[in-house]
Formats: sequence, structure tokens, C-alpha cells
Amino acid sequence: MGGGKKRLTLKQMARIQSRKDQQRKERKSGRSTTEKKSLGLTLPDLKSKKVIGGLKTMKALTPYTVASRFDLRLSVAKNFLKELERRRIIEYVSGSKNLKIYKPCVS
Repeated sequence: MGGGKKRLTLKQMARIQSRKDQQRKERKSGRSTTEKKSLGLTLPDLKSKKVIGGLKTMKALTPYTVASRFDLRLSVAKNFLKELERRRIIEYVSGSKNLKIYKPCVS
């Protein structure tokens, strides 16, 4: 049984070459093909009606749901939830060492 690498077709070689050319152009211009999305490192405004209203519509608040809704890192979302609990905007429902579940306070 003969092995070895299969030869590429002309179309495949042309496609590979065009990708390499495009990457070289982007490197020269300073852009990359995949631009990273920067996640928020600061807490959202606690006095904002939009933020509080968005939280009140959610049935359960976990660090993951808050992080995905407000585009935050998970650690920032945990601190955000702790601060909201301290200000009595949300209340702790259940959880463990790894996961905490909160709900909006009825007021």
C-alpha cells in the first residue's frame, strides 16, 4: 500500500496562495484577520435605569447571565452582583462555592 501526501489541485494551490497574500497585506496594514472583542473590565453604571431595568426583567441572575448580557468578564460580573446585593437591589437565593444565584428584589 503506497502512502504519501496527495498532490493539491491547481485551484487548491491558488486558494492557499491568495490567503497567504491577504495575510501579508493585513500584517503590513496592522490589522489581523480575527479582531478580538474586548470584554468590559469596569462595572456597569449602577444608577442607570437601563441597567437596573435589564436586571429586573431577568428571573434568575447568575454571574454567567450577567456577563453575557452586559459583555463583561466573569470576575467583573461576580463583583457586580456582590455590589448589587450589598445595595439591596438583588437578593441571594441559592448556590454553592462555585455558583451563586440571585433574584431581583421586589420593590
